[in-house]
Amino acid sequence: MAVPARTCGAARPGPARTARPRPGRGPRPGPSARRPASRPPRPLLLLLLLLPLLLLPLLAAPGASAYSFPQQHTVQHWARRLEQEIEGVMRIFGGVQQLREIYKDNRNLFEVQENEPQKLVEKVAGDIESLLDRKVQALKRLADAAESFQKAHRWQDSIKEEDIMYYDAKADAELDDPESEDVERGSKASTLRLDFIEDPNFKNKVNYSYTAVQIPTDIYKGSTVILNELNWTEALENVFIENRRRDPTLLWQVFGSATGVTRYYPATPWRAPKKIDLYDVRRRPWYIQGASSPKDMVIIVDVSGSVSGLTLKLMKTSVCEMLDTLSDDDYVNVASFNEKAQPVSCFTHLVQANVRNKKVFKEAVQGMVAKGTTGYKAGFEYAFDQLQNSNITRANCNKMIMMFTDGGEDRVQDVFEKYNWPNRTVRVFTFSVGQHNYDVTPLQWMACANKGYYFEIPSIGAIRINTQEYLDVLGRPMVLAGKEAKQVQWTNVYEDALGLGLVVTGTLPVFNLTQDGPGEKKNQLILGVMGIDVALNDIKRLTPNYTLGANGYVFAIDPNGYVLLHPNLRPQTTNFREPVTLDFLDAELEDENKEEIRRSMIDGNRGHRQIRTLVKSLDERYVDEVIRNYTWVPIRSTNYSLGLVLPPYSTFYLQANLSDQILQVKYFEFLLPSSFESEGHVFIAPREYCKDLNASDNNTEFLKNFIELMEKVTPDSKQCNNFLLHNLILDTGITQQLVERVWRDQDLNTYSLLSVFAATDGGITRVFPNKAAEDWTENPEPFNASFYRRSLDNHGYVFKPPHQDALLRQLELENDTVGILVSTAVELSLGGRTLRPAVVGVKLDLEAWAEKFKVLASNRTHQDQPHKCGPSSHCEMDCEVNNEDLLCVLIDDGGFLVLSNQNHQWDQVGRFFSEVDANLMLALYNNSFYTRKESYDYQAACAPQPPGNLGAAPRGVFVPTIADFLNLAWWTSAAAWSLFQQLLYGLIYHSWFQADPAEAEGSPETRESSCVMKQTQYYFGSVNASYNAIIDCGNCSRLFHAQRLTNTNLLFVVAEKPLCSQCEAGRLLQKETHCPADGPEQCELVQRPRYRRGPHICFDYNATEDTSDCGRGASFPPSLGVLVSLQLLLLLGLPPRPQPQVHAHGSQRP
Repeated sequence: MAVPARTCGAARPGPARTARPRPGRGPRPGPSARRPASRPPRPLLLLLLLLPLLLLPLLAAPGASAYSFPQQHTVQHWARRLEQEIEGVMRIFGGVQQLREIYKDNRNLFEVQENEPQKLVEKVAGDIESLLDRKVQALKRLADAAESFQKAHRWQDSIKEEDIMYYDAKADAELDDPESEDVERGSKASTLRLDFIEDPNFKNKVNYSYTAVQIPTDIYKGSTVILNELNWTEALENVFIENRRRDPTLLWQVFGSATGVTRYYPATPWRAPKKIDLYDVRRRPWYIQGASSPKDMVIIVDVSGSVSGLTLKLMKTSVCEMLDTLSDDDYVNVASFNEKAQPVSCFTHLVQANVRNKKVFKEAVQGMVAKGTTGYKAGFEYAFDQLQNSNITRANCNKMIMMFTDGGEDRVQDVFEKYNWPNRTVRVFTFSVGQHNYDVTPLQWMACANKGYYFEIPSIGAIRINTQEYLDVLGRPMVLAGKEAKQVQWTNVYEDALGLGLVVTGTLPVFNLTQDGPGEKKNQLILGVMGIDVALNDIKRLTPNYTLGANGYVFAIDPNGYVLLHPNLRPQTTNFREPVTLDFLDAELEDENKEEIRRSMIDGNRGHRQIRTLVKSLDERYVDEVIRNYTWVPIRSTNYSLGLVLPPYSTFYLQANLSDQILQVKYFEFLLPSSFESEGHVFIAPREYCKDLNASDNNTEFLKNFIELMEKVTPDSKQCNNFLLHNLILDTGITQQLVERVWRDQDLNTYSLLSVFAATDGGITRVFPNKAAEDWTENPEPFNASFYRRSLDNHGYVFKPPHQDALLRQLELENDTVGILVSTAVELSLGGRTLRPAVVGVKLDLEAWAEKFKVLASNRTHQDQPHKCGPSSHCEMDCEVNNEDLLCVLIDDGGFLVLSNQNHQWDQVGRFFSEVDANLMLALYNNSFYTRKESYDYQAACAPQPPGNLGAAPRGVFVPTIADFLNLAWWTSAAAWSLFQQLLYGLIYHSWFQADPAEAEGSPETRESSCVMKQTQYYFGSVNASYNAIIDCGNCSRLFHAQRLTNTNLLFVVAEKPLCSQCEAGRLLQKETHCPADGPEQCELVQRPRYRRGPHICFDYNATEDTSDCGRGASFPPSLGVLVSLQLLLLLGLPPRPQPQVHAHGSQRP
C-alpha cells in the first residue's frame, strides 16, 4: 500500500513495528516513540490501551501483519544463502577446479621456473651498470677532447659571423617568422641547410653527419664571445660521430657552454614553442647539477621604502629566477629586510630546493611590500645565522648569501668580521637592482671582500643572465681541483627538451686549461658541462617484464629517494624547467617498513625484507592489504639503488615448452577470428612479441597484425621473444580447453550471466560467448587490468561493479548490458611449488541479480511466491516484501554499491555508497567496518587555475601618472629610463610581460598543468563478524545490521530506510580532490624532512683561487639624447640591435 509522506518524529501509518532490542541500550521503542515524549491525559491513555483490541480484526487482515526488524540470526541466514549462491555459480561456471586439472593434464607442455630475488636484482643492477658505463666512457672522451680543443684554440678579436659555418637549430623556425631578428639582420649566410631522416630511437628527424647549435634568444649570436665559442666547439663534431660509431645506442650527446651555447648531436631542428623560446642550457637541471657542488643559499631582499614599484617588481622576478638555478641537492631560504629581517614564507630555516618548496617561496615573494629604512646589518646577520644553524638538514657546501638591493652606503664590515673573516667560508653576491644614481662601491666591496661577485640588474632583460652567472664563481674550486673534480654525476629524472620523454643524464664538467701567460696561474673558469642522455625506456628494457607476474616489479631510486624506475612513475604533465621528482614513499603507500627500506637503499646497502603493506589498485579506487618481498642492491659506479618487489605467489612462473610444431599450429588456430563464435572471443595482450609487429591501440587490429606476422615467421624466430610467444600460444590452447570442458555446454541465462571469462599471465583474455566481447571494457593486457591484479592479491571472489562517477550520466539498463564482474585467481600447486597463472570469472546481469538478491534475502520458503504472514503470526521484515521499509545492499570492500533491493538505486551501482546513503556509510565507517586511507598524487594534471592578484603578473610594468608625463624632470629620471628599457625589452622579449614563464619555454603549450590531488580510499576494517548497531540521530534513529560475506569482498547490510533528512549529518568523500596548497602543508613537512644523502665530495674551497675578478659597476646617468632616440625607436616599433654581451668568459683569451 502507498505510504504517505512522513515527518520527523511522527508516527507512521500502516502496520506497526514491534519493539526491538537495542544492543547495550535495552529494548528500542517503536516508531511512535521517536518523537519527544509527553505524558497524555488519563482518558486518552485508557483509549490507547484499548485501541489494539478494537483494531484486532484489522490486524488479522492480509497485508497488515506486524513486522519487526529482522533479527541477527535471520540476517546471517540470508548471508549464508547469498554465499551459497555465489559459490554455486562460480563452481559451475568459473571453472577454477577444471582449469587446475587442465594445467595438470598439460604438464608436459610447460616448466615451472623460479624467480630468485637476489640473483635477479643483482643481474639487472649489473646490466644497468654496464649500460651506464658505456655512456661514462663516451662522456670522458668528449670532456677530454673539449678541453684540448679549447686550449689549442686561438682567440680572434676580428672574427665575423660569415666566418663561421654551423647548423642553427632554430634557423627553420626563424625563417618562417618574418619578424625574427635574425631574418632582419640577414645573418643566415653562415647557417647550413640540412636534410633529415626519421629515427624512432630519437622520436625525431635527425642528421648523423652534423651537430646542431642552439643559442638563447636573449644572447646576440654575432658577439665575439659567441663566435669564438662556435669556432672551437665545431671540432667536437668528429668526437660525437666517433662515439656513436663505438656505441650505436647513444642518444643525445650535448655540450652546454657557460656562455649559453648548446651544441648537440645528432643534428635536429629545435622544437620551437608557440611563444618566444627562453630555453637556456645553463638553467637545465643536468647543467646546474654538473656545473657546481651543492649549495646552501640564503637570499635577502631589501624592501625598504626606497625600493619603489618597478624596482621591487624587478627584485621579485630576480628572486624567482634565482630559485630556478637551484636543484634538489641545494638548500635555500629567502628573507626580506629593512630595519629588521624576516623570512618571506613560513620556512624558518634552510629547506631543500625542491619543486614544491620553491613554489612556496615564489608565491611568498610576490607578497613583499616596500617600507621602512635600509638595514643591511639586519639582513646579513639573519643570513649568517641561517647558514650557521647546524641542527637542520642542509647541503653543508658552497655557503652563500645573495643580496638584492637598490643601493646603500653601509658596508657592514663589522658583520663580516664577526661571522665570515678571516676564513671567508661564506661567499657574498650582491645585486644592484633598477636604475638609480646611488654609489655602488659599497656593494662591490661586499662582494669582493667575501669571495663573491657584484652584478647589476638595471632592467628586466638583464635578470636571466645575471642570476645564473654566479655559477661560474662556484665552479672555480672545481676547476682548480682538476682531475679530482672530474666526476660523472647522474641526474634526477627530467623531461628531455628534444622529445625523448623521461631521461636521466650523465654529466661531466669541462674545465678551461689555458694560462694567461708563461709562468702565470692557470685559468679557473668552467667552460661548461658535457651531457649524455639515457632514456628511462632503455633502462626498463633491462628489467624482467613478464616473469615477475602482474604485481611484481623492479624500481630504482636516487640519493634523494626519488624514483627513476617505478610502475607508478607516470607524470601526467611535465615542466621543462623542473625535474620529475616523485619520492619512493609517494609512489607507494607510505609505512615504517618502506621508510627503513628507502633509507637502506639511499645508504647503498643490500637487503631483503618481507613486509605486510597496503597497495593501491590500478584504478586507484581500492586498497588491499598484501604481503610483499623487497630485495635491493646498489648499482655500482652510480649513486642509484635498485629494488625488486615480489608477492609470495610470484616466486614461481610458467615457461611454455611447445616443441611440437603441430601442437603450435593447432593452438594458434584458436586465435583466428573464425573460431570465436564457437570458442569465445580472444583478446591478446599488446606486448612486443616480435620486432616487426606493428603496435595498435585497437586490439582487433593488433590481433590482425599479429596473425599476419605469424604467417611469415615461426614462434622460434630470432626476431621474436620466444618466451612471450610460446606462453601466449600455450594459454590460447589451455583456455580453449576450458571452453570445451565447462562453458560450451552451459546455459548462462539460467544463472543470469552475461558472460564468463579467463585471463592468463601469458596474455590471453578469453570471453565467452563471442557476442559478450562487444561490452567487454577491461584492459586486454591482464597485467594492466584492475580485476586481474586484485584477484591475485585477494582470496575468494572479487566483485567489481561498473565504475560510475556521480557527474556522469546514469547507467543505461537497456538490453541488460550492465554487468558486475566477479573474478578469482586460479592457484596451482605443482610439486610443492605454488603459483597463480590465471584468473577466471563471470559477469552478472545486474538487473536479474538484483531481483535474485531480493529473493535470497527474503523469508520465502518456496521459489515461486513471497512469504506472507498468517492471521496470528509475527513476521520479520525482509528485503523483498518490505523493500519500502527496509534497505538491503551489497557493498564491496572499497565502499562501492554492488547490489540493492531498491529499484531506483540500480542506476547508482558502482557509486561510492556515501553518495547513495551518506548516513549509513558514515555509520559503517564509525563502527570500524571500513578504514580510510588518504594519500596524495603528485603527478596529477589539472585545468589551469585563474590567476590571482599576487601571482598574475610578476613581470608587470610600472605605469606613470599623467603628472609624471607633464613633468620634464621625470623624463630624465631613473624611473623614465627604466620604464623605456622595460618597454624596449617588452617588444623584443614580449613573454616577459606574461604571467606564466612555463608557457614561453619547451614544447607546444598544454592546457593542463601539474597539480596535487588528494586521494581517499576505503578498505575493510577490523570487524569481521555479524554486527547490529543503531544510527542515533535524535528522533531519526535507524537500526542496521552488517555482515561480511565469507570468501568475497562484499559487505551485506540491512537497514531501516531513513525517516527524515535530519540524519544526513555527515558525508564521507572518496572522490579525488584538488589540493590548492599542493598537498600536505609544506610548512609542516619541512619540519620532518625525509632522509636523503647528498654528494659525498664538496668543492667549495681552494687556496689558490683568485678572487680579484669580482664584478664591476657600469651604472651611468641616462642622457636626454639617448632617451629621445629610444622613444623614437619605440614609436617606429623597431627594436634596436643588441650589443655584444660582455661575459665573464672574456678571460678565456690566451
